[in-house]
Amino acid sequence: MYNLCFRLLRAGIAVQRSIISHSTMNALTKPVVTFKSPAHFSSLLFYRFKHQQLDYSRYPTLNEEDLEETFTRGSGPGGQAVNKTSNCVLLRHLPTNIVVKCHIHRSAQKNRVEARKILLEKLDAQLNGEYSIQSQLKQLENKKSAERKRRQTKLQEMKQKWKEREEQAGEGENKIPPADQKV
Repeated sequence: MYNLCFRLLRAGIAVQRSIISHSTMNALTKPVVTFKSPAHFSSLLFYRFKHQQLDYSRYPTLNEEDLEETFTRGSGPGGQAVNKTSNCVLLRHLPTNIVVKCHIHRSAQKNRVEARKILLEKLDAQLNGEYSIQSQLKQLENKKSAERKRRQTKLQEMKQKWKEREEQAGEGENKIPPADQKV
């Protein structure tokens, strides 16, 4: 498992920090990587192959000059902490006039980052349409779902055919002769 990780690292595939618990150097000056659990390692491989099929070439970029950012007071549950602090971010993209309001976190800095992510997703959906990242993910999920359904129906058909064969074979072997006939 560790050798595969190093092969992935040499190939230029990023390993997430949460997967590796610690990294040290051994006597041969090679990094020794310890995984938290095999489940984390499999999630790394799934992450790699899942996102390899997506086309990020059309993904838009944000220019800070095109953004108008204001901080307002948030709303919702939280009482005085929410009503007194201005940590809700209103982000407006000037060329397209898309407005995003983000009040997910208590911190204004985290809300700024989240608002930009949401704005990028909206811009991508508006500019690229069916080629946006969200629609590509949806298409991949539809393909997986169709494949899963095809396999399930194929398995059901195989079970039905097997059941029919067993019934036909059972009819020939397990015939109970009438009481008046001797076997």
